Amino acid sequence: MKIYTKTGDKGTTALFGGTRVAKHHIRIESYGTIDELNSWLGLLRDQEIDTHLKNALVSIQEKLFTVGAILATDPEKSILKSGKERLNIPKISESDVKFLEKEIDSMNENLPPMTHFILPGGHTTVSYCHIARTVCRRAERLATHLNENEPFDERLLHYINRLSDYLFVLARKLSSDVQADEIKWIPEKKN
Repeated sequence: MKIYTKTGDKGTTALFGGTRVAKHHIRIESYGTIDELNSWLGLLRDQEIDTHLKNALVSIQEKLFTVGAILATDPEKSILKSGKERLNIPKISESDVKFLEKEIDSMNENLPPMTHFILPGGHTTVSYCHIARTVCRRAERLATHLNENEPFDERLLHYINRLSDYLFVLARKLSSDVQADEIKWIPEKKN
C-alpha cells in the first residue's frame, strides 16, 4: 500500500464511495476528530492502569474505527439502487452503548458522590483522560452538526455521547486509583 498518493495535494480527500470533498468539510472534521480521540485513548491505554481498563479501551478504540468509517462514508454512495449496502461497514449497536453504560455504572459504584464540578488534573494519567473527554465532546459537536445536514444512524451519536460520560467517570476512577486529589470548583462569591 503506497502511503502518499498526491491526490490530496489540492486540498481535497476521498470519502468511502469515491466522492471528493474539501479537507475542511464537516464530514472530514468529524471523523478526523474521532481519529484524534482514538490517539488520545491509545496514550491513555499506555499508562500504568488496570488491565480491565486497558482491555475496555482497546474495545472502545476498535469501535471508534467503526465510527470513523461510518462518518467517512458518503451516504449517497453507500446504498446501491437495489437497496443493498454498497460498502461492508460494521454498525454501532445498542449493545455497544450498553457496554459503556455498564462500565460507567461499575466504576461509579466505588466513587464518592459528586457534589461539585471537578477541575481537570491531579495526575498525568487523569489529565490525559480529561483531554480525551474534551476531544470526545468536540467530536460529538461536529458529528451532531454533520447529522443535521447529512443524517446517519443516531446510535452513533448515542455512542459518542456515552463515551464522553465514560471518560469523565474513568477520569474520576483513575484519580481514585492513583489517590490524586479531586479539586472541586467552587465559584467565588461576588461582594
